[in-house]
Amino acid sequence: MHTPIQLRLSLTTLTVLLLGMGLAAALSWLAVEQLYLDTQRENLLTQAELTASALLGSPLPITSIEPYSQTSNVLPGIHTRLLGEQGGVIVNLPVAADDSPVQVPLAENSASISTVDLLERPEIQSALGGTPATAVRRIASAENRRVLYAAAPVYSDNGKINGLVYLATPLPQASIPMNIILQLIGALVIAVMLAGLAGAFLSRRISRPLENLVDAAGAVAAGDLEQQVPADSDIRELHTLGEAFNHMTESLRQSEKAKNAFVADVTHELRTPLTVINGTIETLEDGAIDDLEGRGPLLKSMQGETRRLIRLVNDLLVLTRADAGVLNLKLEGIDLGELARARCEGLSALAMPRRVALNVEVEEQAKVRADADRLTQVLDNLLDNAIRHAPDESSVSVNIQGEGNEIRCAVSDQGAGIPAQHLPFIFERFYRVDSSRNRHTGGSGLGLAIVHSLLSAQGGRITVDSLEGQGTIFTFWLPAVEN
Repeated sequence: MHTPIQLRLSLTTLTVLLLGMGLAAALSWLAVEQLYLDTQRENLLTQAELTASALLGSPLPITSIEPYSQTSNVLPGIHTRLLGEQGGVIVNLPVAADDSPVQVPLAENSASISTVDLLERPEIQSALGGTPATAVRRIASAENRRVLYAAAPVYSDNGKINGLVYLATPLPQASIPMNIILQLIGALVIAVMLAGLAGAFLSRRISRPLENLVDAAGAVAAGDLEQQVPADSDIRELHTLGEAFNHMTESLRQSEKAKNAFVADVTHELRTPLTVINGTIETLEDGAIDDLEGRGPLLKSMQGETRRLIRLVNDLLVLTRADAGVLNLKLEGIDLGELARARCEGLSALAMPRRVALNVEVEEQAKVRADADRLTQVLDNLLDNAIRHAPDESSVSVNIQGEGNEIRCAVSDQGAGIPAQHLPFIFERFYRVDSSRNRHTGGSGLGLAIVHSLLSAQGGRITVDSLEGQGTIFTFWLPAVEN
């Protein structure tokens, strides 16, 4: 069973918040408990010291002292409990160290204890030494309740300790008063409610864009490539995800358009030679095959269209393999200057009838890392294109030089040039600039696309610069190999 992301985020957020709040509540409880106890200690000890100061130099009464009152406390603090009647006693000194009973505060639910037990108490020992002190202990006779004690020495006129003020107050069973506990519980409930609202709000903010993305992805999977999702979220990851999705759909739309255009172009290119071949066959079937003089041109035309069809299929095969990354390149060090001279010599038959000169200029030995067969195909395409569009009795130049870690090769002609509006599309498949570059004189429109793909596959790149009436320069770069 798949849990909705909003519910999962809400539960996860609430769980994390509750864990954090639980830890904070536990720490707060301990802090409040300690603060309450410290405040009670200070209050009771101050009351004991004030009472002892009031008795300075006076004869000590036998009866119990006045009940503890908040108004007698001179220190700031949290006042949450009053001493009841007989919450304190005056202990006269010296106290006989025997088992005779000594009066103690009734807060511990006992009228008296033995002298030995009283003297063993640490707060009494500290007060006998002249230092007021407090102590907390559990009293079994008072339902195991904790009682806070404070003892302060009473001095006579001659500076000797002649008695003790001994105060006591019971502490709450739950360490801190019930009203504070109720306040803490109320604060915890409110915090849980706020945490739940915050978790629901946060999960909604995160899940809504993701839900939109899921719906849009489903629509794209169903074939709707026009889907877009909002990419204005102030959450960086969701903003990036939205932009990436929109970029993906835009790329899919462009790829779909390119695929449709490619299929249409391929269909058109294949239809022409197939139509010619089919018409020639029908003509021959109608009796032209018996015409010895007339069937020669027909067969020659059919042969030309068949060769053209084979070239087109081969070009498409190269592009398909390049797109799939399965060209099986054999990269090695190749002298680009020597290869350029060899290809110019091989294409001299194409340039000779129009007296187009082929020149190769190499500033230094230029070795590139490339596949020999594919680099030959690149040079042949560029040189063939330049020769076909170079004016009669002009020249085509190949200039090779090193540029850092690359070798630069520029193939230039002195032809009519390419209008600026066509330059951004010159390497697209089946793209032709004008009627002068039709499928009979300029090929299928795949040559430059093949050049671009082959150079990219070998780690190179290519650019074109052209001015109308001043010629065209195709420049490509390939990684250099150290000699």
